[in-house]
Amino acid sequence: MQTKKFDAKLICYLALLAAMYVLLGSYLVIRHPAIEISFKSLPVVVGALLFGPASGALIALLGEFLAQLLAWGLQPNTILWVVPPVANGFVVGWIASLCWKNGKFLESRGAWCYGAALLGSFATSCVTTVSLWLDSLLYGYYTFALVFGGALLRFGKDIIVAAVITTAAIPLTQLLRWAGLTALGRSGK
Repeated sequence: MQTKKFDAKLICYLALLAAMYVLLGSYLVIRHPAIEISFKSLPVVVGALLFGPASGALIALLGEFLAQLLAWGLQPNTILWVVPPVANGFVVGWIASLCWKNGKFLESRGAWCYGAALLGSFATSCVTTVSLWLDSLLYGYYTFALVFGGALLRFGKDIIVAAVITTAAIPLTQLLRWAGLTALGRSGK
């Protein structure tokens, strides 16, 4: 019985984080054809640190899918734009789960946490570049120069955004753990 109660709580936490993702991605964003500046990955990183790779990826998947539906509707290329943030949630959550196996939380290891966020950001940038390229093949929206020439700009922007997100996510995650939110029954260390 306890498992079902926890599963319901986990679903509620993930839904709240996905809703935060939609709000941050819809209203606090600067869009340009080559780059997008937003802090929508904050709930993804927090969810990945708290609950692991599957939950981090699920938050990104649901949040980005809803954001895409609200902004552009359902289109054949919607999946191309849903996949990049999923990479971030999965990578950060995977590294967090490796730290759990060693008895520590990733957010308590500052350098490791920043490294995980940068690796997740790099994965997101790579998948975004591939998505832009595939979208340019499908619809011809973007030129080759914009897709691959803008990649360095995207990578640089993502490094800065990842540092800012991680700086906010570490104390936020520690505060949530202190308040009693633990991942899958793990106790804080």
